Amino acid sequence: MSAFGRRNGLGGGATGGRPAFGVARPMQGPGPAPRPSDPMPMGGEQFPPLNSVPLPGASAAPDPMEQRDPAAGNPANSEAMQRLADRQATSGDAGNSRVEGFEASIHRIKEQVLPRLLERVDPEAAATLTKDELAEEFRPIIGEVLAELKLTLNRREQFALEKVLVDELLGLGPLEELLSDPAISDIMVNGPEQTYIERKGKLELANIQFRDEEHLFQIAQRICNSVGRRVDQTTPLADARLKDGSRVNVIVPPLSLRGTAISIRKFSAKPITLDMMANGGSMSQKMATALKIAGASRFNIVISGGTGSGKTTMLNALSKMIDPGERVLTIEDAAELRLQQPHWLPLETRPPNLEGQGEITIRDLVKNALRMRPDRIILGEIRGSECFDMLSAMNTGHDGSMCTLHSNSPREALARMENMVMMSDIKVPKEAISRQIADSVDLIIQVKRLRDGSRRVTNVTEVIGMEGPVIVTQELFKFEYLDESADGKIIGEYRSMGLRPYTLDKARQYGFDQAMLEACL
Repeated sequence: MSAFGRRNGLGGGATGGRPAFGVARPMQGPGPAPRPSDPMPMGGEQFPPLNSVPLPGASAAPDPMEQRDPAAGNPANSEAMQRLADRQATSGDAGNSRVEGFEASIHRIKEQVLPRLLERVDPEAAATLTKDELAEEFRPIIGEVLAELKLTLNRREQFALEKVLVDELLGLGPLEELLSDPAISDIMVNGPEQTYIERKGKLELANIQFRDEEHLFQIAQRICNSVGRRVDQTTPLADARLKDGSRVNVIVPPLSLRGTAISIRKFSAKPITLDMMANGGSMSQKMATALKIAGASRFNIVISGGTGSGKTTMLNALSKMIDPGERVLTIEDAAELRLQQPHWLPLETRPPNLEGQGEITIRDLVKNALRMRPDRIILGEIRGSECFDMLSAMNTGHDGSMCTLHSNSPREALARMENMVMMSDIKVPKEAISRQIADSVDLIIQVKRLRDGSRRVTNVTEVIGMEGPVIVTQELFKFEYLDESADGKIIGEYRSMGLRPYTLDKARQYGFDQAMLEACL
């Protein structure tokens, strides 16, 4: 082997001299095609013969390499390639919420009526009235303004105008229409001209539009001020909630480059139970039975999943199994949990003031909650050093505590908990952290939002203990993907792994051992 990585003698003649890296030849016209028995011309495959290139007008057989299509002969591949082509060709121009038709005419009239209406109304007196009372007071005044503007409206248009004006003065303007629709689960405002909604797990453009950036900013301030939060140029980020418990996040310029952005996560007015989730296909009946037993038997549960996968909904459903005689404390950044228990005390963090003081973090609330004689502590979400305090609570007489965290799998959830404890200032070896997690957590429930918009429980995993430096787990239930229907729905199967639950002893203390065993086998 030479220093150039070529064996001596190849292409260099029989003398074994310096190897040739291709031999230059004069250009030649097309000749007869070489037969398989002919020797390979000098230069090997690096410089193919020029006679493979046909002259203009010559009828030569097409090159099979040029005709080869990876999707040819395979309908599934052909369909997939067509979908990719359609995706690439999709235009992004239709990104503005354009109000058209009847709604557009009402909004145009509103712009003319509103300034004259405000001249005739005392804002302080109007703020003390309900929406229905305000609509009654507005009706004759709106008639006067319309007469001044020489506008004639029918009964339907006048009722629509009254609603729009009342929403503008007391409500959240164009958002009221979306908030009143029970089929909408998420509202995402990306500046005054674009609003998206999520309906049945799919995003679509909403048919609303704000007057301008100032109009949208006023609505964002109205939301935050109602819960004692503030949002402006100095504090451009804010977490808030609506009266019905829906979670709101607001981010304003200069952080948001397209104007004020509002994200609203709506929650169902009717409490969702585990049976409803099982009937809706989010889990199997056996999984629902096992989770009911886990909630009633005071298992320490971690609910893991991505954004919008249904972690909070699962936590609310599990809370239905808590004994009404237990004292439950919930700790959140923005209170959104709606527990269905009589003895329930929600706690909420507080952001710092303008001087940067007075902040109360989740960790402060967890420490204080331990002095409030709780039977269970439920954390809306752990994302930092408060994880250590939560594990301490689970391990010191507060069985049945629950929390949620962002993760893609049960194994990754354990790794994230280890990392979150290490983020704190506590100098504890990694093995001691892993052992505390293994001793504290009983069950990890993995929830996921699939690409068809459905939310499903994909894994129910037990934490058994330690084997060396590794946390040992075993899977009780699993969702397995099988196929996809013609309309894009995911078809799968919930499977029980047939393993004896390690937490059976804990269920036996509450008389659920036999039911737990039958559900898992």
